[in-house]
Amino acid sequence: MITLALSKGRILDETAPLLEAIGIALDPAVLDSRKLILPTGDPDLQLIIVRASDVPTYVRYGAADLGVAGKDVLIEYGDEGLYQPIDLGIGRCRICVAARRGFDYQAAVGRGARLRIATKYLRMASEHFAAKGMHVDLIKLYGSMELAPLVGLADAIVDLVSTGNTLRANDLIEVEEVGVISSRLIVNQAALKTKAARLQPLLERFAAAVAARP
Repeated sequence: MITLALSKGRILDETAPLLEAIGIALDPAVLDSRKLILPTGDPDLQLIIVRASDVPTYVRYGAADLGVAGKDVLIEYGDEGLYQPIDLGIGRCRICVAARRGFDYQAAVGRGARLRIATKYLRMASEHFAAKGMHVDLIKLYGSMELAPLVGLADAIVDLVSTGNTLRANDLIEVEEVGVISSRLIVNQAALKTKAARLQPLLERFAAAVAARP
């Protein structure tokens, strides 16, 4: 049995068409259930539903043979010991620095101001500002990031941006791009050896499905 770890929401929604493209059907009724272990149209492949931040852990320790995780998750929670053979090109978005409209971010950077930055992406933010030679105070938040500049908790935020609608609704603007993020297929390295006969053809089918997309 091959086990694929996924997180519900956008990752699951965008992985489903890829699975169908490689001949693995998913029953919508099953996907809508509260069960955490789900069968697929392939009797030799099952899904497990976990938090996005836990996908690398399940794969690293062999509870899942492979998984789908955003590059942001892999950077923040560690990708050591994981094989990342395919960029699936799904879950695509950007990591950006955003600030209140009217806050002159570039001027603050130019005069060497020490800024307070709210984010849940501490590692990416730290590496980004260090590369720019900026000294910042990072404030760890888990949600409602856009609120931080509005109430004076932070000067700016580092967060995922897809459409930008949430930023605009809270009168924030993008001031700098940190990077572009997409989701990767990750594989347990031991499973790649012990289950090679089953995993390798599956990886090849995923790669072909990704390459065939317009």
